[in-house]
Amino acid sequence: MPDAQTQSEGFRAARVARQNVLVEDYLELISDLLAEGSEARQVDIAGRLGVSQPTVAKMLGRLTADGLVTRKPWRGVFLTVAGRKVADEARRRHRVVEAFLLALGVSHENALIDAEGVEHYVGEETLSLFQVAIEGGLREFMTKLRADPKKSTV
Repeated sequence: MPDAQTQSEGFRAARVARQNVLVEDYLELISDLLAEGSEARQVDIAGRLGVSQPTVAKMLGRLTADGLVTRKPWRGVFLTVAGRKVADEARRRHRVVEAFLLALGVSHENALIDAEGVEHYVGEETLSLFQVAIEGGLREFMTKLRADPKKSTV
């Protein structure tokens, strides 16, 4: 069992991540919709997240109050500078986790699904080491390992 301080820090980090998951998901999705050239409308957000429009309306109210989005009548939702920063950081984390999972040999579909959850909970040190592993040839190592598991030194 870890020492009390380490265990407490782990639980604290998980609580903070849980609080940020929805915010990050909404902002990243809004950013993606806007980047596609379409508007980020409440109905589109609800459809993509698989939630009801009243649920989206409530979250958009929170994001507006937090200064992360602005809403224009008959025009949709737009990110503020602060909202764009959060969305960009969430996307960066997602891409690193997804690339790491793909390098391990996880299928593309499962890598997309799993990265969506892991991105919120993995710490910066771990993300950094994921990136080091990717750049150091993790994909090639895993391909060789799968081809001849008897040669593994792991």
